[in-house]
Amino acid sequence: MKCGGTTEAQAATAETQQIVQEVKPQVEEKEGRSFEVFNAVEFKTQIVAGINYFIKVHVGNDEFLHIRVFKSLPHENKPLALNSYQSQKGKHDELAYF
Repeated sequence: MKCGGTTEAQAATAETQQIVQEVKPQVEEKEGRSFEVFNAVEFKTQIVAGINYFIKVHVGNDEFLHIRVFKSLPHENKPLALNSYQSQKGKHDELAYF
């Protein structure tokens, strides 16, 4: 991993799924719809003054979202923040920095 870059894509973990569940209401608000399926598939991380998570999320059928979530440093005691997302992604779309 290069300094400031992202890690290689990894299979989603229980922690990753917990993160997507926490930010799901923020995504639904921005998309203007609710999702019955909202499953983390894979993720990358980037160390900044906290951690950026880039997560591919399956939202049903052949539809995926890429979301970027910021997790602040523990002593800041802030909630997870949805920084950005990309819709209309496919299963084989590469998870890249955005």
